[in-house]
Amino acid sequence: MAGRFAPRPTRTAVRGGHVAVPAGVPRQATAGPGRLRTWVPDGPLDLGLVLGPLRRGPADPTFRALPDGSVWRASRTPAGPGSLRVSAYDGEVRGQAWGPGAEWLLEQLPEMLGAADDPDAFAPRHRVVALARHRRPGLRLTRTGLVLESLIPSILEQKVTTDEAYRAWRLLVRKYGEPAPGPESVVGGRMWVMPAPRTWALIPSWEWHRAGVDNKRASTILRAVRVAARLEQAVGMPAGAAQARLEVVPGIGPWTSAETVQRSHGAADAVTVGDLHLPGIVGWALAGDRDADDSVMLSLLEPYAGQRHRAARLILLSGKVPGRRAPRMPRGDIGRL
Repeated sequence: MAGRFAPRPTRTAVRGGHVAVPAGVPRQATAGPGRLRTWVPDGPLDLGLVLGPLRRGPADPTFRALPDGSVWRASRTPAGPGSLRVSAYDGEVRGQAWGPGAEWLLEQLPEMLGAADDPDAFAPRHRVVALARHRRPGLRLTRTGLVLESLIPSILEQKVTTDEAYRAWRLLVRKYGEPAPGPESVVGGRMWVMPAPRTWALIPSWEWHRAGVDNKRASTILRAVRVAARLEQAVGMPAGAAQARLEVVPGIGPWTSAETVQRSHGAADAVTVGDLHLPGIVGWALAGDRDADDSVMLSLLEPYAGQRHRAARLILLSGKVPGRRAPRMPRGDIGRL
């Protein structure tokens, strides 16, 4: 399952969630007026670590990390499509947004950067976790306030390789989304806002097939977008209740709901179960057991009750993973059939 191993410096591991963002680079002027907001976090903040889980592969059309240290996102907000540029320098975060959703994105900026998260509530119980936390003081859990934009790519990642899921997301967003608002020099032809729920519902079956999405995952997305408004309302619920609402939709189980609320709610305790790699990584890091299953993983994470997702995230970032015992799973492409 997608991206469970320690992240490489130049790409994002979705679960480990790190994007290489140069530190200490002065802000650079950006063309176009945009709306502005400045925010000062109350502690260390690493943009790459906080926003990394929102990136779906190195060519995600809704996400860009630029050499000047800024991170760009294109989102479909309740107010409409919008683009957001985030940069950090000298302890200050600057957000600049464009499009109908600009005000909403700027209002959400602090929570997206972990203002609602409480890293001090976490107490490491294992040396590997304590070291990972010490080395990543800027880690906070993002809360986007948007359910569908995390739910749909999570459904695409069900039971396929990372590359297959990333490719499907990239192709579908570029073909059926809309160009992101903002400076032409940055977003023009490079960044896209994901399709609206009705557009997802109108994608023909052969286009799902060409993107490598089987009927089961496509049908799950179609069922989800038909009740998109009800699912988006879940952002106002506690994470557990939100997961329960998502799992009412056939095809959405604990794995997908956890992957969604980790991003939409910043859920510190939403540990992912049903994953191919995560139990073995947690088991290896905490107990030297590479064959651990979900029950063993949950038992090992019990001391972190209330913070189990953060603990798993730190374990992934520690880089302490078991060596491979088999070749990497081959990439499939049903679009060629």
